[in-house]
Amino acid sequence: MAIRGVIFDFGGVIHNMRWDVAHALEQEHGLERNTVVRTLYDSDEWRAVQVGRGDVQAWREAAQQRLEAAAGRTLPPLHEQWHETWGLIAENVELVRTLRPPYRLAVLSNADITLEDRIRNDYGIYDLFDEVICSADVGLAKPDAAAYRLAAERLGLEAEECVFIDDTKPNVEGAREVGMAAIHFRVDRGDDLAAQLAELDVRPASA
Repeated sequence: MAIRGVIFDFGGVIHNMRWDVAHALEQEHGLERNTVVRTLYDSDEWRAVQVGRGDVQAWREAAQQRLEAAAGRTLPPLHEQWHETWGLIAENVELVRTLRPPYRLAVLSNADITLEDRIRNDYGIYDLFDEVICSADVGLAKPDAAAYRLAAERLGLEAEECVFIDDTKPNVEGAREVGMAAIHFRVDRGDDLAAQLAELDVRPASA
């Protein structure tokens, strides 16, 4: 079945989360590798926030407490310092611009309830997509099969007509399990998303 829809994760695919900066902060403050991301995202508070059942401020405060507990001392707000370096992946945004039409496009992201506002008002790219599906808004988080099926449904397509792109292997595998083609994209290892899509014969109309 020909691919007619392209579904993008946001953080890590459209938006560069700058893992290099997180690791540099860890080195600077004598923390084990991945402590910054683990204390923010590997928690019950985050799992509640990403499906719309938690308080965003309470999650951030708890993450700072976990960070300081891991360090055994008071630390500056490293999560905020990390966030301040994030920004759009320009080449992937430009690729998105060239794919619609002929493809239908969506964002499917595990994110807090601020995602839609950030895409619309902070980055000004909301209108590049036919659908923006935030886990906190719909109460479903990847790799739940229902999240992928909802994205395809919102695009008016079958799962088999879609390709899904994510920077996290379990989420890529989850998409494949519902019948989607899937791409594991990592900006930090220099992946070329246009080339990865071309391998699936997904190209801009002008290509």
